[in-house]
Amino acid sequence: MRWFHHGRRRTGIGRLGALVLAVLCGGLLAAPVPARASTASCQAMEFPVSVLGLPYTMAGTLCTPPQGAGTVQVLIPGGFYNSTYWDIPVDEETRSFRLAMNEAGYATLTVDRLGTGRSSTPPSAVLTAITQAGAVHQVVQSLRSGAQGPRFGKVILGGHSLGSAIAIIEAGTYHDVDGVLVTGMAHRLNLAGLVPIFATFTPAALDPAFAGRNLDIGYLTTMPGTRYDSLHKPGPYVGAVAEFDESTKDVTAPAELVDGALVGTVAPYSLLVDVPVLTVLAERDPTFCGLLATDCGSAEALLRSEQLYYSPAARLQAHVVPDYGHSLNYAGNAPGYHEAVVRWAEQMVGG
Repeated sequence: MRWFHHGRRRTGIGRLGALVLAVLCGGLLAAPVPARASTASCQAMEFPVSVLGLPYTMAGTLCTPPQGAGTVQVLIPGGFYNSTYWDIPVDEETRSFRLAMNEAGYATLTVDRLGTGRSSTPPSAVLTAITQAGAVHQVVQSLRSGAQGPRFGKVILGGHSLGSAIAIIEAGTYHDVDGVLVTGMAHRLNLAGLVPIFATFTPAALDPAFAGRNLDIGYLTTMPGTRYDSLHKPGPYVGAVAEFDESTKDVTAPAELVDGALVGTVAPYSLLVDVPVLTVLAERDPTFCGLLATDCGSAEALLRSEQLYYSPAARLQAHVVPDYGHSLNYAGNAPGYHEAVVRWAEQMVGG
């Protein structure tokens, strides 16, 4: 696999609905969360955050290599996902991004967006990509200051899909991170690929999987049994992967999809990001890749497609995961992507 920096080869391992679809898919120390196949030390964290003047909690899991780490990667999941997206237990040596980064010497904080996982569940109308970015900013500040215990000198902000839009908004607004990892998101949409995905959206309150969550009718999720076709094809069907993805699906508020698409994806807000950026897409992502959309055929092509949307300060690099759909962390060939992220982080940010 090849990856590129400013075009130079380096070796290494109604339209609004369509726009919304493009982004589909500090803390009180709690009890330790055991790492699965790593010697990293993992702890559940809860970070107090304020949104529109109201107090909430953003939850996450902080995993630190045994030798410690000066740099932490704050990882934001996409729409209809929670923090489990970054730490997949199915063949985890292949699919756990968290594990790969810890083994490379980086600490990771996998967060649950507000409304998902262990985080607070505000009214859905409160949640936008902009308010989510504000909450993430407060978490970043806590990690930098050590206000809740752990303190890190450098922060890499990573996202997937909607999480990438949130990361771009946070980095472009607050300028408090040292690098940005953008996965599963680009600035040119594949409108034809979005319609079937849009058809899978349903109110979460009507889904038995969320019966105990007391969600208001504004929260959305995906219909049962639809995620492989929408998020993984043409990757091979793996029963354990499909089961895990369906069993850990989560919710999204409509407003965060709207401004995530309009601000984080369609508008060139990314021009405000003034730290190094690595953008990663799967070759067959139906939401962004296509003849009249983003060219995902190679790292060079992706770099050409995206370079206009970033400033020279971003020193944009690109990587493509072959033969997979939107949710690229689940790809069986994800280790090549992990290696590309580690190489970029070491070069552009440091440990």
